[in-house]
Amino acid sequence: MRGVLKLIALAGILGAALFLNTIGVSAKPEYSRRTKKECAFCHPADSWRLNDAGKYYRDHKYSLDGYKPPAK
Repeated sequence: MRGVLKLIALAGILGAALFLNTIGVSAKPEYSRRTKKECAFCHPADSWRLNDAGKYYRDHKYSLDGYKPPAK
């Protein structure tokens, strides 16, 4: 019985730690409306990471003004 209570307490602490340690999502649909670009313009497919355009947007106060895509 004592072991079960310890396990429940440990699971509760772990669950609370995971819940409180979440990071807020910063990508918003308003960014797509504001820039008139699809999500894939700033993010690689199936990823939350930023490509060069996304980093430019973040570093230039949420603006793509002046961004030039790299030549392929």
